Amino acid sequence: MGMLLVTTVVLMMLIVVTVKSVELQEKRAAYAVREEALMQEIEAEQARAEEIAEYEKYTQTKKYVEEIAKEKLGLVYEGEIIFKDGN
Repeated sequence: MGMLLVTTVVLMMLIVVTVKSVELQEKRAAYAVREEALMQEIEAEQARAEEIAEYEKYTQTKKYVEEIAKEKLGLVYEGEIIFKDGN
């Protein structure tokens, strides 16, 4: 009777450990998927930060200032001819 009780307790513990192990593996897989998504998001944000840094450098150039002056203020160089659409 004592041996049967010990065997039953050991089997129950084995079942509990197995079930918890499966649950932990599922959580681990979910965390791995989440980690991959976050890594992709980090890479995208780093690329975006590089683009912003490049644009910031570009806005400091004379070419950028000239483009904005022409687009927004309508400024032209001396001797430059502007054609306007009739519509």
